[in-house]
Amino acid sequence: MANPTVTPMMEQYLGIKAANPGALLFYRMGDFYEMFFKDAVDAAAALDIALTKRGKHNDEDIPMCGVPVHAAEGYLLTLIRKGFRVAIAEQLENPAEAKKRGAKSVVKRDVVRLVTPGTLTEESLLEARRHNFLAAWAEVRDAGALAWVDISTGEFRVMTCPLTRLGPELARLAPREVLVSEAKEQDCADIVSDMRAALTPLSRASFDSQAAEKRLLDLYAIGSLEAFGTFSRAEMAAMGAIVDYLNITQKGKLPLLRRPVHEDGAGAVQIDAATRRNLELTQALSGGRDGSLLHAIDRSVTAGGARLLERRLSAPSRNLPEIHARHDAVRFLLEQSRFSDDLRADLKRCPDMDRALSRLALDRGGPRDMTAIRNGLEQAGRIAEALEQTDAPDLLKTAARALIGHEDLVALLDAALIAEPPLLARDGGFIAAGYDEDLDRTRQLRDEGRSVIAKMQAEYIEATGISALKIKHNNVLGYFIETTATHAEKMLAPPLSERFIHRQTTANQVRFTTVELSELETRILNAGNHALEIEKRLYTTLKNAILDQSGPIGEASRGLAEIDLATAFATLARNDNWTEPKVDDSRAFEISGGRHPVVEAALKRSGEPFIANDCDLTSGTTPAIWLLTGPNMAGKSTFLRQNALIALLAQAGSFVPAKSAHIGIVSQLFSRVGAADDLARGRSTFMVEMVETAAILNQADDRALVILDEIGRGTATYDGLSIAWAVMEHLHASNRCRALFATHYHEMTALSAKLDGVENATVTVKEWDGEVIFLHEVRKGAADRSYGVQVARLAGLPNSVVERARVVLDALEKGERENGGKKQAVIDDLPLFSVSNTPQPSPKPAGNSELEDALKSFAPDEMSPKEALNALYELRALLTD
Repeated sequence: MANPTVTPMMEQYLGIKAANPGALLFYRMGDFYEMFFKDAVDAAAALDIALTKRGKHNDEDIPMCGVPVHAAEGYLLTLIRKGFRVAIAEQLENPAEAKKRGAKSVVKRDVVRLVTPGTLTEESLLEARRHNFLAAWAEVRDAGALAWVDISTGEFRVMTCPLTRLGPELARLAPREVLVSEAKEQDCADIVSDMRAALTPLSRASFDSQAAEKRLLDLYAIGSLEAFGTFSRAEMAAMGAIVDYLNITQKGKLPLLRRPVHEDGAGAVQIDAATRRNLELTQALSGGRDGSLLHAIDRSVTAGGARLLERRLSAPSRNLPEIHARHDAVRFLLEQSRFSDDLRADLKRCPDMDRALSRLALDRGGPRDMTAIRNGLEQAGRIAEALEQTDAPDLLKTAARALIGHEDLVALLDAALIAEPPLLARDGGFIAAGYDEDLDRTRQLRDEGRSVIAKMQAEYIEATGISALKIKHNNVLGYFIETTATHAEKMLAPPLSERFIHRQTTANQVRFTTVELSELETRILNAGNHALEIEKRLYTTLKNAILDQSGPIGEASRGLAEIDLATAFATLARNDNWTEPKVDDSRAFEISGGRHPVVEAALKRSGEPFIANDCDLTSGTTPAIWLLTGPNMAGKSTFLRQNALIALLAQAGSFVPAKSAHIGIVSQLFSRVGAADDLARGRSTFMVEMVETAAILNQADDRALVILDEIGRGTATYDGLSIAWAVMEHLHASNRCRALFATHYHEMTALSAKLDGVENATVTVKEWDGEVIFLHEVRKGAADRSYGVQVARLAGLPNSVVERARVVLDALEKGERENGGKKQAVIDDLPLFSVSNTPQPSPKPAGNSELEDALKSFAPDEMSPKEALNALYELRALLTD
């Protein structure tokens, strides 16, 4: 029995809401999307908008809030970022149609789309220079697979992926949303949470591999998937789950997806989540892009080029011909700098055709998306023509070939569309004059009705010979012909009476009409709506013409992105003095004058130079490990990271920040740098360090590049030293990889004499008058100490604490020498710290030092070059005495 307190409209709302659990319901009410009950409470809090009420339900006020339809995208973005999903319920008919069913009939409404983090397409909801991936992980008979799609560009890929690789692959892709089977939700929850992605469990039916195959065949309208390659059952299940989810969220209107591409995990450098985070490849540790490698080196001028750069940095290639082809393209554009600059000027005028194409396919686009396709293809043609006139390398020539062959579509769009159309097709006015005769006539009626009526009036005057004849208009009769009673007799008699139809007689005037005038009146009154209908029809025709060429347009977009990235790398190399690396299949790793691209960029802004350093891990078939010692803040971590980034950049296809670089292919990149805890899982800083170190030791092969910083520092001294010692031996004996190992355990420097391929290196400092000066130079050899007390003083610790630390350090070092290395006896004899008995810093001796006196005696303006050189030798002698 129906609840009498529930209105028909609220009954409709509750029905739609019940069919879409787990999502906020945007319920269309005229010019607003309204929310009720708990949805209203949650949305009002999340959006910081007013919460009001409308009507009652079960004798209680119904909470309500709303947002304007024209501003809905901004509110949607806020809700999606805060973890909500939103169901959009639109009006499927106008109120007039509803009233035909009865005065109290409710306008038909239903959900036309479910907005989720992985299914965004609107330009305002997306970052133009980043992908927005939706991923799905499936497991069939213990075989796992990962598929991912960006519906805003049509990118669709799949790869074999066991559960153990899911974390690293999700870290590479950074999807916004991950689909898993309900049966696997618990297995994947922590992994997906670590990636800060939304986890969406689906029924097992969505992951059924047989049903998935049928979905894919229907999507591409083909009889067999063999044309796309061979896919495992798990891979088909993952792809099929994505298609099923898109069908659910888009309510049957599937996006334009490119053919699925099978990605080979062995073709890219393996980088785990911790390493990506430590190296700050695409996101800084502080959050956001500023401070990341991507932000520091991005010189791309198109959205597609920026997205390609992120993919290349996230998955550097292990394919030598591919790497060499990319370097060839960068070298050519570096040598042809003026040509490269001209290309970049043309590329800057290229819109994002991928996303425009996707919006058109989903009926969320408009005339501006069509002009984006037109303008993009026009620019593509110019770029292809320019490249064809050069001896560009194969990569650029191949990209240029994808930019040609679009002349017919460009001509069609150029003839049909105005230069700068409105955003929405429903606004009209985007079809160019002269393209469609019917539209031109209708627009003339709409815009020039008076002149058309005047022209008809002149025709009637000529036909009747009555100069006083007028065509007038009122709200009762509409358009009519009016003349005096005297002249009316002529029009009432044959033959004019056959054409002019009497309508009304007044005291002084007689009014007529004609068939032509009635038809013209109808056309004038309906001209505005008719013009819009014609434009909508032409819009559909043009949209279909574009979608028919979606494949070639997608190829052109990829070609433009490839050219943009090559010119971006060339610009970076030219402006920042980067050099072409030699990448081969050897075990070489020889960097001369290497620099950290992010740190160097930051120092450049402050006007400070970056101190370049060499690194040589070349060692035939044996492992090659540098054991790096030196004080904190001397630059050990920077040195470690810069060498990892140089290898990554080289294999991504870029030149590198170094004087020269010879890099044998790196298969895996591992980094254990910095300190972090994971309190949510009950992991201390030391536990996180050990977990990440264990992952490296269990996975690194002999082609890996490993950088480790301060292993064992999170526990007791001897525990930490023993762990660090054992890790070093394992890297040498079992992993047999190239590695940089930074430590404060100076005892480990003894390993260089025991293990072939292990060398000591140190970051040099200069101690002067109790202060430590960081030189940031890496040299062969071992540090004599860590200078921790001096660094503490630089950090601003109170002088009393610093001096007390010096006393304790001196006592420990002396006691260790005198007691055979036993620190505890010395510790037992140390008095407790107190401010009063803490030795104060020794005052400087009165007067100047001999060096200061010598400096003051020099008069540089009065010295000859020879005298200045002799003075320099004198100062040096004073320092060495």
